Amino acid sequence: MEKVQNIFGKLKTYNDILPMFKDEASIMFGGFGGVGTPPTLVDIIFQSKAKKLTLIGNDAGFPTIGIGKIVSEGRAKKLIASHIGSNPIAGKLMTEGKLDVEFNPQGTLAERMRAGGVGLGGILIDVGITSEVVTKNKKIVSLEGHDFILETALTADISIIYAKKADPYGNLIFDKSARNTNPLAAMAGNLTIVEVEEFVPLGALNPEEIITPGVYVDYMIQSEGVNWKWVWEETYGT
Repeated sequence: MEKVQNIFGKLKTYNDILPMFKDEASIMFGGFGGVGTPPTLVDIIFQSKAKKLTLIGNDAGFPTIGIGKIVSEGRAKKLIASHIGSNPIAGKLMTEGKLDVEFNPQGTLAERMRAGGVGLGGILIDVGITSEVVTKNKKIVSLEGHDFILETALTADISIIYAKKADPYGNLIFDKSARNTNPLAAMAGNLTIVEVEEFVPLGALNPEEIITPGVYVDYMIQSEGVNWKWVWEETYGT
């Protein structure tokens, strides 16, 4: 791999990033069942010993895969996600009152993340409008004769995402389904840190391929590598 100059100061080391994760922080993460969740950054959070975290992302990962490594250690106080069924430890912590879980339909969660990223205060949806479980503690808004649930936008102190390729400015390309919620998380973090599989020189990326522009990216680190085929097979079987 060609050496890429750190001309924008965004390329950082493991030790640069480690102190950025603090107790009580909110962390938004990309990924779906571990696929697309940045493994090296999750390891850095693990090593930071940060606790009482609020985690925002699609799911609770698996006990040893994705964000599940943090959840399983009891380091999260709250999880905002679409499901936790893939991580039985998360379910146990929830039923024991040790983890506050806020469930969202997957599309609603994605839209709340997007709303946070583009500066909206929230979104109006009617999914689950007749369910007391869904509407509990939610504001109902009437608009043109229809009722909607007001879902507030989601942002985080730090967003961690995973990208296939990046240039020194932080323009990003993702790898197929590992793209999932990463572009949304990239926009919604007050500080966005990207784990990159491959760095390329400035100008090497086709502008039509870039999904997330570097304006959303604060820092990047080199991925220490992950076998996505193994993660997929461990998650969903062969």
